[in-house]
Amino acid sequence: MGVDGLPVIDVGPLVGGGAGRERVAGEIEAACRDSGFFYVTGHGVPEELAARLDAACRRFFELPLAEKLEISMARGGRAWRGFFPVGAELTSGRPDLKEGVYFGAELPADDPRVVAGVPLHGANLFPAGVPELREAVLAWMAALSGVAQAVLGGVALSLGLEEDYFSSGCTADPTVLFRVFHYPPAPPVAPGGGVAGWGVGEHTDYGLLTLLAQDSHGGLQVATPRGWVDAPPLPGAFVCNIGDMLDRLTGGWYRSTPHRVLNVSGRERLSFPFFFDPGWEAEVPPLPSRGAAVGGRPRWDGRDLRAFDGTYGEYLLGKVSKVFPQLGGEVL
Repeated sequence: MGVDGLPVIDVGPLVGGGAGRERVAGEIEAACRDSGFFYVTGHGVPEELAARLDAACRRFFELPLAEKLEISMARGGRAWRGFFPVGAELTSGRPDLKEGVYFGAELPADDPRVVAGVPLHGANLFPAGVPELREAVLAWMAALSGVAQAVLGGVALSLGLEEDYFSSGCTADPTVLFRVFHYPPAPPVAPGGGVAGWGVGEHTDYGLLTLLAQDSHGGLQVATPRGWVDAPPLPGAFVCNIGDMLDRLTGGWYRSTPHRVLNVSGRERLSFPFFFDPGWEAEVPPLPSRGAAVGGRPRWDGRDLRAFDGTYGEYLLGKVSKVFPQLGGEVL
């Protein structure tokens, strides 16, 4: 069963280590070859944790702007953490109709990477007015890291690799990024016709794998081979999609797929994208499997990801400086 052609995959065998992993890997392969998007169930993340995270985030976004700005990204420095207001984040050079908070792996001040000033490494910023947000966010990132490793195990099997190919290699020390986005209600059309304002414009994700939790209001749209389709929320399920680095690793056998957000529900919308990516110092060479040898359909933007040579951290830095140009000098 699926939603608008996006399959629903029970990853319980991958999470629990039971029988059926090869079957799940086959389902993942079919999804990655088609649209690069699928729903994940059987992940084992407690509903109670999701509810706590949602409630704490709603409390934060209800705060006056001045209080939210107390943890603004400008205060996060090179760690690239904190709050940004509506319109401050750009996608493909255009302001998004959303506000949000950036989080990442929580590192102490004496961590060698923090001491060395490695960009995107450091401590998170949490609001004093919503003390429960810290615990909920850190617990959520820990839980989804386990799910992401398990799903990548299925991806590895789907490519004819050992199940631990990623977890013992480029995601042994992964780059973990977590966002919470708040979309205000938006009119469906602008004066004279057309879209009034995209919550997030058309884009692909940078890394390996994204796990998205979303509230009940929807708005996510995916560019499938059959055209744009909605990816509405399913209770208890994550939307999973692959990113540019898996596209690169497989030589286009698995394509990262464009997607966008338009909130026409007439209500506020929350989404919780979790990005699970190669380690900062990891290089991303072609996979030793058939995936690297067989080409896929052309990318939506005409780019050749194989042209990039370097570490994932270098690739990511080139991307994030375009999202918040006013902060780019902090990390480059």
